[in-house]
Amino acid sequence: MKLSVWSSYYVELTPEDAVKRFIENGIYCSELSDEHGLMLLNRGEDAVETGKTFSAFLKENNFEMPQGHLYLRVKICSDEKAIEALYRWIDLYEAIGIKNMVLHCDNMIDSTLDKTRKTERNIEALRVLAEYIKDKDITVCLENLRPHTPTQSEIVDRNADDLLYIIDRIGSDRFGICLDTGHLNLTDKNQREFIFKAGKKLKALHIANNEGETDQHMMPFSRGNVDFIDVMKALKEIGYNGLFNLEIPGERRAPLEVLDLKLHYIKEVYDYLDKVTE
Repeated sequence: MKLSVWSSYYVELTPEDAVKRFIENGIYCSELSDEHGLMLLNRGEDAVETGKTFSAFLKENNFEMPQGHLYLRVKICSDEKAIEALYRWIDLYEAIGIKNMVLHCDNMIDSTLDKTRKTERNIEALRVLAEYIKDKDITVCLENLRPHTPTQSEIVDRNADDLLYIIDRIGSDRFGICLDTGHLNLTDKNQREFIFKAGKKLKALHIANNEGETDQHMMPFSRGNVDFIDVMKALKEIGYNGLFNLEIPGERRAPLEVLDLKLHYIKEVYDYLDKVTE
């Protein structure tokens, strides 16, 4: 595993300036956020050339970005143009060299459909995406989500069982799983069980902490109650070798200089977790 912080930690900076800031503070890996992905896409019509240019910049600075978040607000079932719109994102990310691309299923929060039908609709949409990526050396990582409203009890992707069912029904080996520890702490809570059920399909992580009531997106060992020692142990036990990637917008309300200081704490925390779980 390598320590990573998603690029939107420095959301007010350009992708290049965010990378430089990470390097200055001893972080050499990142997940490309959808905010920075959109910035890159908005630079021109040729997503592949934009991606190649950004890839060259990363290589020049010895910085790794093997994971990226596809458009966060995409509605793959509710919007008939959504899947086709993702093709440009995928082309950009592939040109950058991103292998693991995180994607949300569509819980169709305004729909009256039951969970079974919503799940089938997602599978139908993802089969179309599977055809587009079948010859690409990438993995689309479906993320476990949480209910958006207190009354939304049934969602299609709350745990590893849900995601494995969807992936099995898609019928493509181009799909994997992204565990969001914060989301799981608001639903099924058992991080170890999720990790072991996901097994080799676990390709990406969103490491975040909360108190179990709202999605606070805090760093480990803040006032949240996710057991990150147990998380790290389980990851090592299954041989996970992707990024230990923090997605922590709850930490961003600070001047840039304070954000820099927090990265030094994050590095110490990661080293501690690595040591105590040897």
